[in-house]
Amino acid sequence: MQSVYTKIREEIVSSDRGRLFFPYDFSSFGSPDAIRSTLVRLCQSDVITHVAQGIYCYPKIDTKWGSGIIPPDIEDIATGIAKRDKVRIIPTGAYVLNILGLSTQVPANVVFITDGAPRRISIGKGKGILFKHTSEMRNFAYRSQMMMLVVTAMREIGENNITLEQLGIINTHLANVTAEEFQNDIQLAPVWVRKTLQNR
Repeated sequence: MQSVYTKIREEIVSSDRGRLFFPYDFSSFGSPDAIRSTLVRLCQSDVITHVAQGIYCYPKIDTKWGSGIIPPDIEDIATGIAKRDKVRIIPTGAYVLNILGLSTQVPANVVFITDGAPRRISIGKGKGILFKHTSEMRNFAYRSQMMMLVVTAMREIGENNITLEQLGIINTHLANVTAEEFQNDIQLAPVWVRKTLQNR
């Protein structure tokens, strides 16, 4: 009969590189203490990495340049947490501006709004993911992910603060949004955002 260690290790190494794991993923393999002990051992032997409290990764390896382990993206970590907690999230603040190329600033603490509980996840020294609860459910009603990001970014920049250069970048992104999606999603945007995008 396979040990808890063997079962968990086989489950991990048979998965895709870059996948995130949580202790509950292995709840059918053994007791919480046995699972916790196994994950610690796998970290010590460099099979997996410890990303944050209760979050582990079967890391990607840089085979091209030989730089070693490639840490998971913030977006992947946040998405993994949201999937685990069965909540929805939307990137906001300086992070959404960076995603769209509207700013070169890379924030140490990335902010997402969520329909779940507020919390902060520490990732490394001085870095983290902040989940802010919102009751504004229209944020999650967009058909187009790109429209959601664009509207969120414009709200972050603020009315009358969007430059022509930023508007040009926004127009490039909107080229990937279908006319049907645009017409549906524009109704969810604030009035000033709606006017700006319709008159661009």
